[in-house]
Amino acid sequence: MKARWGGVLGVLVLALVGCGVRPTGPIAAGEPASGLTRGMRLYFASDGGLRAVPLLDREITDLGMVVKLLAAGPPPAERRDGLTTLVQGLGGYTVAGTGARVTVRLEDPYTGNGRDQATGQLVCTLARAQSVLEPAVRPEDVEVILRPPEDPAAGPYRCADFLAG
Repeated sequence: MKARWGGVLGVLVLALVGCGVRPTGPIAAGEPASGLTRGMRLYFASDGGLRAVPLLDREITDLGMVVKLLAAGPPPAERRDGLTTLVQGLGGYTVAGTGARVTVRLEDPYTGNGRDQATGQLVCTLARAQSVLEPAVRPEDVEVILRPPEDPAAGPYRCADFLAG
């Protein structure tokens, strides 16, 4: 019996030591996944740029609702992490989306400069919402136009214009 266990133990040792797998260095596997993921997210401002926060507890039914949620600001946990909203005081507005185009008609002049985080919050959040409402539309394809009452239209903007590369 001892000889039998000795033989089994010997075979196991040989298998572990001589299995033929040799250590290697890192193996190139291509670029990491990129692009926007699916599902609703609100984009909030931070010192490091825009950050997406998943919206898990609400069903999105229209684009105007999304702007209201964005203006209300991030949930408490995200506020503690340094996120805030810069989308406040828009006054009256209407938001309409068709396909890969979203238009925000403002009743008051727009104070953003088109390259600021507030504009990015609007553009990225509305692009995401449009892709949720129209699943055939990819968020990275959505263009957002801001139309103040008397100023020329601003945009079209895409979310990628505002995300840190």
